Amino acid sequence: MGWACTCVRLATFFLLTLFVSAPAAALDSFPTKPIKMIVPFPAGSGSDVSARRIGQIITQATQQSVVIENKPGANGFIAAQAAATAKPDGYTLFLTTNTTHSANPALFKSLPYDPVRDFAPVIRVGTNGLAIVVGSNSAFKSLDDLISAAKKAPGKLAFGSGSSSSQIASEMLASMAGIKLLHVPYKGMPQALTDVMSGQLDFMSADYTTSTPLIQAGSMRALAVTDTKRNPNLPDVPTVVELGLPKYAMYSWTGLFAPAGTPAEVIDKINSTVRAGLEQDDVKDTYQRSGATVWTSTPAELGDFVKSEMSKWADVVKAAGIAPE
Repeated sequence: MGWACTCVRLATFFLLTLFVSAPAAALDSFPTKPIKMIVPFPAGSGSDVSARRIGQIITQATQQSVVIENKPGANGFIAAQAAATAKPDGYTLFLTTNTTHSANPALFKSLPYDPVRDFAPVIRVGTNGLAIVVGSNSAFKSLDDLISAAKKAPGKLAFGSGSSSSQIASEMLASMAGIKLLHVPYKGMPQALTDVMSGQLDFMSADYTTSTPLIQAGSMRALAVTDTKRNPNLPDVPTVVELGLPKYAMYSWTGLFAPAGTPAEVIDKINSTVRAGLEQDDVKDTYQRSGATVWTSTPAELGDFVKSEMSKWADVVKAAGIAPE
C-alpha cells in the first residue's frame, strides 16, 4: 500500500511539473516559426513602413522572419476582421492606427469587429502628425488661398483621404473654416498623394511619413501642418493654429495588437522585444527623420489608451460635423 501511494504521489508530481514547465518552455522558445503582421493600409503607407521596422526588430531579436500582409480597404474592416479571427497564439499580429481602434467606432453605426473585446493590446508604437498638401503646380500658395477658393465655390474643391485621420483632418478644417468640400476616399495615402500631385485632387491631409519626402523633393507643397507644433523636418511650414484656427489639432497614432485570447506571457515577450528595439537611439532617429515620434507603452497602458482615444475621437468626429455611416 505504501509503495503504491508513493508511486501515485510521484506520478502526480511529474504531471504537475510537466504542466507548469510546458508553458515556460514554450515561452522560452517563442517564436519557433515566422510571424504574420497584418496592416490595414497598402505598401508604402506610414503604417506599412512602421510595420516593416518592427518586423526587423523582431527578426533581429528572435531570428524568425516577420511576413507583412497588407489588407487595405473598407476603412480597415478587412484587416481588422482577419486579425481578430486569427488563432490567438502570438503568430498573428495587427499593426494598426487610430483608424480602426479609435475613429471607426465614431464614424460608423456598427462595426464587424470590436476594438476592445476582439484584441489583446501589445504595445503603443508612436505618433505621427499630418501635413495639408497640394501639388507643386497648384495655384494655392497658402492655406488662406485654399480656404478663400473653397468659400467662392462651395463643394467644388476635392480632397482625398487615405485613412480616418486623413479624412477627419480635412473635414475638421472645413468645419472650423466654414467651408464645404468634396471628399474622395482612397485605400491608402500613396494613391491619394499621386492624384494630388497630378492635380486630380485639390489637396489632402497626409501623414508626415508619406508626405515629407515628397515635400522635400519639391513634388508637393505643404500649406500647413495639423499638429500643435511645427514639424522639425518642415520648419518653415506653419501650424493650422498659427494660421488662425486656434482650436485645431490633429495627429494619428500607431499600435501593435494580437487576437484576444493570446497568452499574456507571449504578449509580454513581444512587448519587451519590440520596446527594446524601438527605444534604441538609432531607431528613434529613423522615426524622427520620417516625422514620427516613438511612444511606447505596456500592454495595459495601450489598452487604457485605446479606450480614452475612442472617447476623444468621438468628440473629434462630432466637431468635424461628420454623421456616422
